[in-house]
Amino acid sequence: MEFRTPILLLSIPVLITVLVWMRYRRKDMSLTFSNVGLFEGLSGTWRTRFRETPFILRLVVITLFIIALAGPRKPMEESPSTAEGIDIMLLLDDSTSMAAEDFTINNQRTNRLQVIKNVVHDFVEKRTNDRIGLVVFAARPYVACPLTTDREWLESNLERVDFGLIEDGTAIGSAIASGVNRLKNVEGKSKVMILLTDGINNAGKIDPLTAAKAAKALGVRIYTIGAGSRGLVPYPTVDLFGRRVYQNIQIDIDEDTLKKIAELTGGQYFRATDTDSLKAIYDQIDKLEKVKIEELGYRQYEEYFDKVLLLALLVLLLEVILGRTVFLKIP
Repeated sequence: MEFRTPILLLSIPVLITVLVWMRYRRKDMSLTFSNVGLFEGLSGTWRTRFRETPFILRLVVITLFIIALAGPRKPMEESPSTAEGIDIMLLLDDSTSMAAEDFTINNQRTNRLQVIKNVVHDFVEKRTNDRIGLVVFAARPYVACPLTTDREWLESNLERVDFGLIEDGTAIGSAIASGVNRLKNVEGKSKVMILLTDGINNAGKIDPLTAAKAAKALGVRIYTIGAGSRGLVPYPTVDLFGRRVYQNIQIDIDEDTLKKIAELTGGQYFRATDTDSLKAIYDQIDKLEKVKIEELGYRQYEEYFDKVLLLALLVLLLEVILGRTVFLKIP
């Protein structure tokens, strides 16, 4: 048996001592007789012998209440608990080509960025033990969210990602370098980047393969995803009358470079041509990246608070009944 707050038990002897002292310091009411011989030979009744019973019961009630407040509990056997977690940087392309509407949500045509944000949100929700960060890039990268376990903060930053936040372009090498910079001082057992783009590296001063070599040197594995349908895709524009119209355009993906980045760092390359394939890719990465980082032990307890409290109430009830009947005092 142990207690959740054992320090409360120290108050029991102090409180009992104070109550006993206060009770017996008071002078008992008495009558003066000139001759006590009248009472010789008289013996006390059982009521007089046990007249302190209600007071003793009251002390028992107070003791039981304090014990209940201290949280008595009995430890049960230890149960093993395994936590899994890794450090993940998400690299998300935010160039204007991501406005192409070749993906769908609920059978409604939707741009690539919105679909990807939805899928990444679901991916983040599953990774409850991981630290996840977000780098958004176009002509240059910016850290939208550093590594964190705060899912709400990460998801709110993800939701704010939109077009026009950065000058247009596709700086894949710079994005990888930014992710590596965030992971280089992390002491986790597994470091991962998930790079999603729909274009070709055409901005930034760092070559993607050079950045990938730096990632490999620091033990960072990169999964690359080429997003977008093959061939012509519908792209929204505005005509001379201000109306929203679509024109079919060709958006090329440098799959060879993405494959080399993944191969060089021990990751994998995936191609997402629609919403379902994109979800399947993140589900597959979710299954691949499960690393046990800590094994914990925790105890389960059987709580006795309610039982002790019930016993205290029963004793209190007994004290009240005896005080109002057998040991009733009439002033």
